[in-house]
Amino acid sequence: MNYWLIKSEPNTYSWDDFVKLKRDHWDGVRNYQARNNMQAMKKGDLALFYHSVNEKSVVGIAEVVKEFYPDPTTDDDRWVVVDVVPKEKLKKPVTLAQIKEDKRLENMVLVKNSRLSVQPVRKEEFDIVVGMGS
Repeated sequence: MNYWLIKSEPNTYSWDDFVKLKRDHWDGVRNYQARNNMQAMKKGDLALFYHSVNEKSVVGIAEVVKEFYPDPTTDDDRWVVVDVVPKEKLKKPVTLAQIKEDKRLENMVLVKNSRLSVQPVRKEEFDIVVGMGS
């Protein structure tokens, strides 16, 4: 199993919006590195759901339920989506500031490249962040 972090602007698409839908495709990614990460996602992988912009915090856990396929929001075949479902809301959000303060997370992609919208997370990092949100 692999672990990921997926970002969304909460005023555009929040965790609560995601939960209401129960399942959705993760679309709109227009960055090659993020796209490549989506192409590496496998069914059953888990992803930290991150509210970007003003909130800058991990708020939940999503599960990949369908591997990549063409993004239905564009005719450009370079872009893909994966299907995800909400698995669990964290009891408390884990802020970017908290993540940056934790020495165990200093090499996390979120700390090194905070702008990347879909990024890999090491299992130990995933477990630490989830623990911080418990």
